[in-house]
Amino acid sequence: MSAATRPAHASGTFTLGDLTVHRLGFGAMRITGEGIWGPPANHDEAIRVLRRAVDLGVDLIDTADSYGPEISEELIHEALYPYPESLVIATKAGLTRPAPGAWVPVGRAEYLKQQCELSLRRLGVERIDLFQLHRPDPKVPLAESVGALVELREEGKIRHAGVSNCSIEQIEEARGITEIVSVQNLYNLVKRDAEAELDYCDREGLAFIPWNPIAIGELARPGGPLDDLARTKGVPPSQLALAWLLRRSPVTLPIPGTSRVSHLEDNLHAAQVELTDEEFDAMSSLTPAG
Repeated sequence: MSAATRPAHASGTFTLGDLTVHRLGFGAMRITGEGIWGPPANHDEAIRVLRRAVDLGVDLIDTADSYGPEISEELIHEALYPYPESLVIATKAGLTRPAPGAWVPVGRAEYLKQQCELSLRRLGVERIDLFQLHRPDPKVPLAESVGALVELREEGKIRHAGVSNCSIEQIEEARGITEIVSVQNLYNLVKRDAEAELDYCDREGLAFIPWNPIAIGELARPGGPLDDLARTKGVPPSQLALAWLLRRSPVTLPIPGTSRVSHLEDNLHAAQVELTDEEFDAMSSLTPAG
């Protein structure tokens, strides 16, 4: 199909280990309830969002056991199983949810292995395409947490391993233990603290999955710098933010999330937005790197 019917395909491709995906994916965190807790306010719309994402060319869906908790993975299974052969589902473990809005790292090996088993069951698969450590646990040696990923891969329960919310030092430590194909850190046009980690992934050929990719805040206020450019190009500011991420490096795989089909469609059409060198440089200068 053409990019007109599957706009995510206009984002180009990236290879995660032996899996090739289109770079603009979908993050399935916000299909859950308020505070990323409990079921969605509109269950049927959440199902439509997931199915529409695949219709529009998304073949990378990112989720986690902690989204809901459990709800996001269950919705993915309900909406999309049996999965298209080309669909890559990435999930994560390592954060527990004692309450709405609360996130507590738990990186013990036995816990991560247990959570992988539960994710396998909820997703209805025998092997998870990409299983990521959601956040290092300061109370647990990183080697222990990553060692659990090694054991899971040896047991055939995960295909590829990734890490999330990690520094360069932590990424390198993890890579010294096993092959890591992806790094998922907070990064967007406004929040660029992970600039060094992105540059590292660029040099090393690792996928960099920026979470919360659309945060633009005051930049998109009426009359603001993004608002002006959006009006000039005839697109929403959110599309500019995603187009900037796609242009920033060939290893970026943005995963914008939403609970509404209309927002999903707007987000995915960002893959068709082309920024000139001058526009990209102007956007890059709006906020400091690092």
